[in-house]
Amino acid sequence: MTATAFTRGIDRTARPCIVQRASIHPAARASARIQTPPDHAYPWYVRLVFALQRRKYGVELEPAHLWGRLPRAFLALTLLYRAIDRRGSPVEAALRALVQVRISRINWCAFCVDLNSAAALERHVAPDKLAALDEYESSPLFSERERAALSYAEAVTDPARPVTDAIFGRLRAQLGEQEILELTALIAFQNLSSKFNAALGVPARGFCAVGPGVRNDGVDRRRRARIEPP
Repeated sequence: MTATAFTRGIDRTARPCIVQRASIHPAARASARIQTPPDHAYPWYVRLVFALQRRKYGVELEPAHLWGRLPRAFLALTLLYRAIDRRGSPVEAALRALVQVRISRINWCAFCVDLNSAAALERHVAPDKLAALDEYESSPLFSERERAALSYAEAVTDPARPVTDAIFGRLRAQLGEQEILELTALIAFQNLSSKFNAALGVPARGFCAVGPGVRNDGVDRRRRARIEPP
């Protein structure tokens, strides 16, 4: 599920989700930094996407309101995401969801972590696996294929981590060339989407309710440790 989440369906009710909720540091926001007037005149094809969202989510999503103010870009992004995150993708749906949640956490995107976590549950990712996502390298819940893909996604996303030959070689041992191309396209798209939402402070909508006792004051514990002194 992309952070823009234009037309893909998710259970409208908040589900228990043992996963750290994203926040906009230092505290979560209640609304986006830019508000669209209720009477903003959207083109018909943007309004069509809103109607699809109301049917599938029960609400119109704030990223769509914002992207819709750039209607041609919005349409292009919608079509691009549908081409990347499709049923026939050679990269399995659960792995795509894990990669999207990981990128969303790194980029501090509250909305993206919320919606992508819900999508991961819909794609049969176990809640315990979501909770262990920051420790994917050491957790026995992750396969070597998943570790290689997540490490690659981190390197593409984090400007402090280049994509080295070792990282790419590890990925190539687990995924074929077409899978790598599709995964890279998904990573690039999720970075665009989550950075857009994070910069504009788009808040979570509660698609994935945080379970009791789970910290919700940060996104990526490892990254936070690098940028905040103890």
